[in-house]
Amino acid sequence: MPSDEHTILQQDDSPENDKQISAQEQAEREVIIEFDQVTKTYHLYKNDRSRFLYLLGLKKQGMYLGTVNANDELSFKIYKGEAVAFIGQNGAGKSTALKMVSGVSYPTSGKISVNGQVSALLDLNAGFDKKLTGRENISLRGQALGLTRKQIKEIEPAVISFASLGLYIDQPMRTYSKGMRARLGFAFAVSINPEILIVDETLAVGDRRFRKKCVKRMREIITDENVTVLFVTHASEIAKEFCTRGIVLDQGKKVFEGPIEEAIQFYEASQ
Repeated sequence: MPSDEHTILQQDDSPENDKQISAQEQAEREVIIEFDQVTKTYHLYKNDRSRFLYLLGLKKQGMYLGTVNANDELSFKIYKGEAVAFIGQNGAGKSTALKMVSGVSYPTSGKISVNGQVSALLDLNAGFDKKLTGRENISLRGQALGLTRKQIKEIEPAVISFASLGLYIDQPMRTYSKGMRARLGFAFAVSINPEILIVDETLAVGDRRFRKKCVKRMREIITDENVTVLFVTHASEIAKEFCTRGIVLDQGKKVFEGPIEEAIQFYEASQ
């Protein structure tokens, strides 16, 4: 696989040189996220009971199945204000990597540097209580992030307006469809002024009109607010809408990194 430096040189030689970032320009940009030889290892057990007994020292044959590296010596840099797509099949290690960016998980080995406030939308249900209303869940998620009551009140109108749930905003979330939960989650994530926004394929959930609204908002925060966006996907069409660079993962390893069109071509050719 070509090194990052080699990839940059290839970009400079491309016909779309004016759209790409030269090696010198990239060196001058602020690195906001960096993975240096990061490995995340999971231990696999036959079931939860086997895991519990094994950790207590009550080991029997067949309990422990072995280990798997969800990320394997993964290295990359993300620059401030970039929109980067992490592309790969289910199980490629995309979400594992970005959970470590958001602090939900930690590496087994290697070093991760993150310089900025992260807002992650990796799980539609994360931070939501289905017994509470949508409005109450805005407050709940805000408190979980350490926002003051004043800050929550300030962002609430923007969240409600963007989600466009109508009267459902004051209904328990157990009555929401998957798409409605995604709308509220996305609306909250883009309303708290993050420096780093992590979004998975929730953009593909819901009707076409709302997807277009999400993509438009993503473009706005990248262009106007200089927010760094990481997008997790195994589909390519939405990534093309706003991402400029792609990192392709396979079985936890980085197998390609480059301009989004080239990354998509590489991924699709490998399927």
